[in-house]
Amino acid sequence: MILGFSSFLDSLFSCQRKCNIMFAPPPQLNLLVIRSKDIDRAATLYTGLLGLLMTKHSHNGGVEHYTSNVDGFIFEIYPLLEGQIPTTNTRIGFLIDTVDEYISDLVASGIEIVKEPYDSEWGRRAIIKDWDGHTIELLKVK
Repeated sequence: MILGFSSFLDSLFSCQRKCNIMFAPPPQLNLLVIRSKDIDRAATLYTGLLGLLMTKHSHNGGVEHYTSNVDGFIFEIYPLLEGQIPTTNTRIGFLIDTVDEYISDLVASGIEIVKEPYDSEWGRRAIIKDWDGHTIELLKVK
């Protein structure tokens, strides 16, 4: 007998309840590292304009970088060193209070607006690029 995916999940969870089997929770994303040609300038976007709390430090004498830790999720900005691959193909998303007000502040700071604020099925959204070229999605959930 071949089961569809939803039938497989129904069978699995039925067995879990009947057999008193415990499963580990799924993995949770806890770290995102981007690289910037100018970490101090990049940090001004993420701290001053988007409101993240970031600290500048290094680990055991390593390279200085910025770190934000929100509820166990660590967001870091490391310098883009010669020979390293840029991280600009990574799309980053932030939940924020109000998209439209952020956009007006970002425009005044010279940030590129890729997609002006619009309403989507998830809420009010806009897409920007930071000064290094990282695509950032801003979302105010409905």
